[in-house]
Parts: sequence; C-alpha cells; structure tokens
Amino acid sequence: MADSPSSSDPSEKDLETGEQRLGRQERRTTIRFDGTPPSETQGGAYQPQQSNRPRSLSRDSVKSGRSGVQSSGTAGIPIEFRTLSIQISEAQRATEEVIKERQEKEKHPDQDYFESLDFHILNTDRLSQQLNVDCRYGLSSSAAAQRLQRDGKNVIAHHRENYIKKILGYVFGGFCSVLWIGVIIFFICWKPLSDPPSVPSLAMAILVIIVIVLQASFSAFQDWSTKHVMNSILNLLPSEALVLRDGKQTRVPSTELVVGDIVYVGIGNKVPADMRLFQSSGDVRFDRAVLTGESDEIDGAIDATDNNFLETRNIAFMGTSVTNGNAVGMVVLTGSRSVMGRIAKMTAGVKEKPTLIQKEITRFVTIIIGLTITLVLIILFTWVGWLRVDHYSFMNVVAMLNNVMGCVVAFIPEGMPVGVALTLMMVAKRMKKANILPKGLATVETLGCVNVICSDKTGTLTQNKMSVRSLGLLDMALDVKQLPNIQRNEISESLKSLLRGSLLCNDAFFDPATIALPVNERGVTGNATDAAVLRFAESIMPDGRNQLSVFERIHQVPFNSKNKWMLTIHRDPTDTDGYLVFVKGAPDVLLPKCTSYLSGIDNTVKMLDENAKGLFSNFQAELSRRAERVIVICQRRFIPRAAVGSNDFSDEVLAECVQNLTVTGIFGIIDPPRPETAETVAACRRAGVRFFMVTGDFGLTAAAIARDIGIFSGTAEPDTVDDLKPLTDGEIGEKQLVHSRHSLLIDGKHIPNLNDWQWNTICKYEEIVFARTTPEQKYRIVEELKSRDNVVAVTGDGVNDAPALRAADIGIAVVSGSDVAIEAADLVLLDRFDSIAQAIRLGRLVFQNLQKLIAYLLPAGSWSEIWPVLMNVFFGVPLPLSSFLMIIICVFTDLFCSLSLIMEKEEYDLLSVPPRNHKKDHLINLKIYGQSYLFVGVMEAFCAHSMFFLYMYKKAGIPFHALIFAFEKYSDGFYGYTQDELTNFNNVGQGVYFVSLVMLQWGNILSVRNKRMSILQADPVRKQRRNPWLPLSMAISLVIAIFVTEVPGFHKLFNTAPVPIEFWFIPLALALGILLMDELRKLLVRQFPRSIIAKIAW
Repeated sequence: MADSPSSSDPSEKDLETGEQRLGRQERRTTIRFDGTPPSETQGGAYQPQQSNRPRSLSRDSVKSGRSGVQSSGTAGIPIEFRTLSIQISEAQRATEEVIKERQEKEKHPDQDYFESLDFHILNTDRLSQQLNVDCRYGLSSSAAAQRLQRDGKNVIAHHRENYIKKILGYVFGGFCSVLWIGVIIFFICWKPLSDPPSVPSLAMAILVIIVIVLQASFSAFQDWSTKHVMNSILNLLPSEALVLRDGKQTRVPSTELVVGDIVYVGIGNKVPADMRLFQSSGDVRFDRAVLTGESDEIDGAIDATDNNFLETRNIAFMGTSVTNGNAVGMVVLTGSRSVMGRIAKMTAGVKEKPTLIQKEITRFVTIIIGLTITLVLIILFTWVGWLRVDHYSFMNVVAMLNNVMGCVVAFIPEGMPVGVALTLMMVAKRMKKANILPKGLATVETLGCVNVICSDKTGTLTQNKMSVRSLGLLDMALDVKQLPNIQRNEISESLKSLLRGSLLCNDAFFDPATIALPVNERGVTGNATDAAVLRFAESIMPDGRNQLSVFERIHQVPFNSKNKWMLTIHRDPTDTDGYLVFVKGAPDVLLPKCTSYLSGIDNTVKMLDENAKGLFSNFQAELSRRAERVIVICQRRFIPRAAVGSNDFSDEVLAECVQNLTVTGIFGIIDPPRPETAETVAACRRAGVRFFMVTGDFGLTAAAIARDIGIFSGTAEPDTVDDLKPLTDGEIGEKQLVHSRHSLLIDGKHIPNLNDWQWNTICKYEEIVFARTTPEQKYRIVEELKSRDNVVAVTGDGVNDAPALRAADIGIAVVSGSDVAIEAADLVLLDRFDSIAQAIRLGRLVFQNLQKLIAYLLPAGSWSEIWPVLMNVFFGVPLPLSSFLMIIICVFTDLFCSLSLIMEKEEYDLLSVPPRNHKKDHLINLKIYGQSYLFVGVMEAFCAHSMFFLYMYKKAGIPFHALIFAFEKYSDGFYGYTQDELTNFNNVGQGVYFVSLVMLQWGNILSVRNKRMSILQADPVRKQRRNPWLPLSMAISLVIAIFVTEVPGFHKLFNTAPVPIEFWFIPLALALGILLMDELRKLLVRQFPRSIIAKIAW
C-alpha cells in the first residue's frame, strides 16, 4: 500500500531542483486516514502554487483525461488510504521558505494570484490526488459535508454597499439639494436675522426637513421594493448541479459544491464553479462573455493551452455558459475564491447606468431647477436694484429671503418624486401578479414602445412536448399507429436498423423510478426531440434499452443549432475492427452527405439516385406541410486510423464521419402550439406590433406552424428571397423595392448575402418567418431591425437564442427555458405565453399614468404657487400664499390625489393603438407643459387669485386696485386697519387661496384622468373605469385642508387662520368650470382631429 503509482512519483531531478513544489504540496496535504480534506492552513486546493516544469500546450486536445486515472495500479484502493509513505515523506520536505512564499502570494493582486495557479497544468492523476478525490467515484457525502463546513458555501459574497453614500444620495439627490438650501435660509431667518427669533421660520425649516426625509424615505423604499420584486429573476436560474458522489450521479444545490466535486455540464448549462476539465465531447465550447466581454465562443480542451490560468481552455469558469457539447470537470475553486468571485469583489460598487425613466425625470428636474434658479436670481436682482432702495420697509432681508424660498418651494413639485416612486413600485407588483418578472425599470419603460417581436418557435410558441406522428423508410411509408402492435418477429431488418439508430443516437433516458410504468407515462430526461424518438422506439422495441449495453458508445458530437445534427459512434459486437456511426439531424443538411439508403422493400442498401432523392423530398415536403418537424437518421461504418480518444481521432470523426452516409429512415415529429399562442399573436398585431418567427426549423414546417398560429394571416404562399427582385447596380438607390404581398419566408442560408436595400424591403413586411437560422443569423436579424428605428423584443428559451436576447431592446425568456436564456433576458414569463401581451399593456399603462400624474401635479404644485410670489415682488400685493401652505399642497393634498392616478385603469384599450415613438414621445414634453401651465395652470392661478382678492374686498373692504402696488402702504393705518388686523386679513386670504387650489385640483384630477374621453363616458363610479381611490383621496385632501386652516395650533406656528364658510363652496363651482373647459377641449379634439387644438393636445 505504501507504493504509489509511477505516474504520481516525482523524479529525483524534480525533488532536487525544487521544480515540483506543487507535487510536494499535493502529497503533503492530500491523504488522511479519516477521509478529512486538507485544511486551508495546510494548503488547500485553492492556494496559489507555482510550477516551472514544461507544460502541455495542445490547442485542440479533446481526449478523455479519465484514461490515466483508470489505468492506475491503485485505482481500486480507497483514496483515503493511498500513498501513505509519500504523504509522510513529502510533509517532511515542506520548507518554511515554500510556506512563506505561498503566504506572500496571497497578498499579491488577483492577476498574480491566478497566474500562480497550475490546476490546469497537473495531469489528472496528480490533480485528483491533490484534491483527494477518485474521478470514478467522486467525493463521499461525508467528505463533501466536511469540505463544505471548512470552505463555506459556493456563493459569491455580495459586496457591502456604501450605505452612507446611498443615504447621502437619498437625502441630497434630486430636488432635495435645493430644499436643503431652503432649510439653511429658514434657519438664518429664524436666527440671527430676526429679532426676536422668528418661530414661523424655525417651523418652516423643520417642515422642509420633514419633506426631505419623506422624499428620501420613499426613494429608499422604492429601491428596496424594486430590487425585491425585480431581482426575483435570480431565483429562476437553475440552482442544482449534476455531480458524482458516492459513485452515483446525483443533483445537489450549486451552493453546496465543494473543491474536488466531479461535475457534469452540457449545452445550455451555466458552469457552477471553476472546474478543471478532464473529459469532454469533441466540440465543447464555452461563452465567456460574462467574464471577458468578448462574444466569441471558446473551445474547451483537456490539456493546458496557455501558461496562464485565466487564458487556458481546460478550465471552465463559474458563471460562463456551455454553448455546445458537454464535459466533465473537477471543481478547483468555489465561491469568492473563483475568478467570478474575485471579479465581483473588484467590481463591487460600479455605478449602474441610469434607466430611460431616470433620464426623463433627471431632465425634468434639471429644467425645473434651472427655472427656479433663474427666478431666484431675478428676485434677488429686483430686490437689490429696486425694492431694497425704494421699498425696504415693505421687503427687508427676511421678507426677501422668504420670497426666495417661496419661489423655490413653489416651482419645485415636492410630491412628484414620491408619486413616481409609488407608480413604479405599483407596476412592478402588477407585473409580478401577472406572472411577469422584469429585471429593471428600463424594461418596464421600454415595453411600451416595442413594435417588433421576433420569437423562437420550439418551446416558446409551441409546447415543446413532441411526439412522433409520421415515420418512413425512404421508399416505404409506415403506419405509426399500427407499429406499436407489431410482433417482434415481424419487424424487418430495415426497421430494426432505424429503431436501433433512434435509440443509440439519442441522449434522452427514462427516469429509473418510472421505468415500470407504460412508456407514455414514464419520466424522461433529455431534450424534447430525443424524448419523442425514445418513447416511440421503446414502444415498438420494449427491450430497446439493451441496445445501449450491446453497442457501447465511445464518442459523441452533440447536436448544436449551427451544424443541426448529432453524431454517436458505437462498438459493433459483430466487427472488432470497425465502429457503427449514427447521425441524426436536419434533412436538408444531411441529405447532401448521403450516398445510399436502406430500402424498406427488400432490406438492402441502394444508391441514392435522383429518383430516390425525389421520393425523399416529396415525403419531407408532405410532412412539413402538416407542420411536422422532419429529422433523418443515417448510419455508416467507420474504421479509424487514429487511436480512440486522441485528438487526431476527434479530428478524423469530424472530417469523415459525416460523409458517405446511408439514409436509414425519416421521422415526422409534431410539437403542438401553445393554446394561447394564436391569441397572443393576434393581440400583438392589433397593438401595432409586428410578430415574426425566427426558427431553426425547415421552411415549410415553419410556414405551416405560422399559419396555424396566425403569423401568416393569408392562405397565399408567402414571398421568398427570389421575390425581392434584385436590382442592377445602376438601379440601386434610384428606386426602392416594392413587395407584392405582406408575408415573407426567408431561409437562413440567404441571410449572409442580403444587402442594405434588400434589408430595407424585408423590414417593411408585416409578416415574416425566418427559417433554418443559426444563432449568428438571429443576432443579425435583430441588429438589422434595430438599425431601422424598430424597438425589438426577442422571445426565446434556448442557448441559441441568447445572442439575440442580449442584442434586443427587450429580451424575453420563458421560465422553462435554459438558464443561459433566462440570464440573457430582460423579462421572464412565469406562466402563459400570452403574458407578453399583458407586459406590453402594463408598459404602456405605466407611461400613460406617469404622464397623468405629472400633468396633475404641475398646475397647482408649481405654476399656481409661483404667481403669488411674483405678485408680491413685482406688484406689491400682500403675499397671497405662504411657503408653508405651498408645501402642504405639494406634499400632502396633491400627493394623495395623485396616488389615485396610479390606480387608474387604461383610458382605452392600449393594445388597440400603435406603440409610441421612443425618439419623439417623451415622458414630459411641451404638450404636457402647455396643458399644465398655460391651460389648467392659468385657470387655477386666475381663479385662486380672484378668490383672494374677493375675500379682501368682501371681508376687509379693500378693493383690487388698492392692493396692486400697495408695497409698504399695506401697514398700520392702511384703510384704517391696524397692522395686526391687516396681518390677520392676509393670513385668512392665504388660507382662501390655499383652499381654492385644493378644490380647483378636484376639477383638474377629474379632467386629467382622461386625455381624450369625456367624463360622461368614463366616470370614476361606473365599473369600467371605477376608481374608489379617487373619491377617497379627494376626501383626504379636504380633511388635510380643514386640519391646516382650522386647528388653532397651526395658527400661531405657521400664521394660518380659519377660512370663512362661503369660501369653501365657491371654489367648487370654479373647479367645475375647469372640468367643463377641459371637456370642451376634448370635444374639439375629438370633433376636429386635424385642428391646431388637436395637434397641441397632450
């Protein structure tokens, strides 16, 4: 037992020169009698290690690394008890110098750390000994548990957010930065400018601070709520990995992977940890874009291809995607020690790009702050150059600063950030309730302007529940319904060959737990096509599973969406020199590779002549027109020149095995559309969204399914690339192509040859099916559509859809799709496919309701509040509205009413109108400013001022002309009143102005909830547009107004006063007048849609 295999012994030269430090390390730490993995302090698998020995740099090594393990003379001995003498002797050789060197490496930057690793250089024997694992049996459950406890879970530690920075952003961001200036000014007005100290100024400072805290709290709550809802997408990503433990393949949570685990990955999987590959199919490839940003795929390898751990291709990194083939690897780094973990640590805190909505709001904030600063400067210059000289007793420094703050408070709609935050949170909850998970706010905003949807077919438009409907040999059609009843001895040799190929060239397998059930009730692991063929073949040959043991598989080239075929090579028990090759895939790809066919008439191999090709094409066309997916199974014999498992063998397979094939048979597989697909296509088309199919299927099959689900709406044959009528060089640019019909069927093979003017024509078609497309072609289609001002959404579920999903403006994945597709998508549909129409509806609704909310807030919360300041400064009128009452309107009375707009249902069927133009139709535009400021705002400001002057005339007897240019005359003795009486009149007048605005906003909210429709058509009471929150919010605003004006405590603190009863009712009539005026505007817009009024209507 003390003897170790020769492959693991270090040479004397290595030990003398110290070039095998890693060898000493692995033997010193590997073996323990209790099976306990080495501790981190002893030098774990993830410690940096240096090796200077020659390295294997084979670029295309694809041979299995397992052969070296299995040939070991100690392969049968439990690994816990191997190489005892080596462990002891090498532990003694470990010097303090080497230990210190390793400790120093840990302090180096990450690049140096990874360059020092050589997991990729060690052969499989040595790596398995270092990691204390047998590649044939994997880790034991107890050893895995101990390592998990030692190293922790395989998760990337989230960076600690800079909460101080976040809080500062909430408190000082947006409008808050300007409001803090107001706080300072109010404190200065309290002390020392006022003597005695002004209590109202102190109260205002505290109130503004409350407003800032309120805005900051809502912003923080929005961030938390949005992340909580939006980040639910992360829970959809597969959380399990297929590993080898206790000698059995089993699935374990990815978070519980440990160093030394043997992990299996295949096409469509994400790599769960950093792994050293030691076995792979000949064509395994990885997408490292998540790490490198490069879109090119990387070929996997077994041997090291680079000195650098980060550059070699025999390491699969955590988070990367398997885009082709499959592989087996040993986990070498987990969690935060992985490359992904270290990158996540380095990039922690990277600032995210603002979303489109954030950009729109930032633009609005910038405009408002710009206007505010402009008015403040005008007031300051007016005071310095005129009022301070001629009317100082009317407006001293404190009064001037109060006016400045009145301007700030007036122009800034303090309640808008809260309203926007609540709107976005509400739509996120609505989407989640509709089983739609968006990743971010940009997704919600962009949904409203999508005008093209490019959808994959299989698994997206269809159920991905395939079954064999048709079967045939090339010269003989077979009855699928009768075949399961055929006796075993009645199966012809040609049919046996077809069924054998179906079973052997197949990656699906039955769930052992359901193997006793009838074939159609068994669980199947594998893709839908393989599962359908497996069920069918097993129903005819109940002992078909035995074929797998008789014909041992020695090599495989998995199916991929580019080659469109799968190949397997098997030992033939009847021929010791040669092997059986089976190829399964698309007929139009494989038929040119075939030279013969197996006849069903006489069970002989015949030449594939033109007559036979005609029979094949007719049968394929017949199946395709029935919307069946056609696959062909071929076979041949193969005698390799290279050794099985070598690099040359893999190259020889790819070069020769897909040539000179014999057609064995043809399958017609049906994949029924989802029940809701046709309705979804119709809904999208009605919404002005063109719905295209982009699939890898044969053109006739794709066209047949397109007709079934409504993508092709007519019965006529669609245009093809030949109907684009190519122009000569002289004609190009002189005229545009005009397509004869609105449906188009394009085969992927033509896409690389299309030029710009052909794409211009293609992009004008209403109905398009792109067939036989590769992932690169799907990406090209999306880019061409986007370059022509289309907002493109792509739906898909497979790895081949990922490039297009990333390229699209909105990538939409279904929850049953691959983890690569889900990761690439911006939106995930959790339930039915028709949720996509609901997502578009909600995207349009949130945009519409945000516009209504802003249009409601601006007239009173901005426009009608700035005019009292201007009247006071430039016309000498006693201030009609105090800063305190301005804040109450913005933050309380208007806010509650605006929240009811969030709950508004769509004014009309949002899926019955075209999508908005994302370049022209902004969230806040000149039309909204015109509606809010120049139409409703002017009416509200005029009515509120009229109520103020009416009160002053009726209750104080002071006419309008006396108040204009009153300035310092409005003081003791004015119209025989004392200063206290005049102050009280002004306080009551301010209350009248305040109450008038609250009531006038009732008329505004009743009008703004409908852009075009009359309130008689869409009142808030009837069921169709019922909004119970609207009357409730109006009642709340009334209660707040009563509370502020009638509670004595506010009178002294904020200089408010009770409002006479009649001035609570008169504004109601004025509010009705505003509603009627807007109703007249809407009527004119409806009656004269081409008029100027209609063109400037919001």
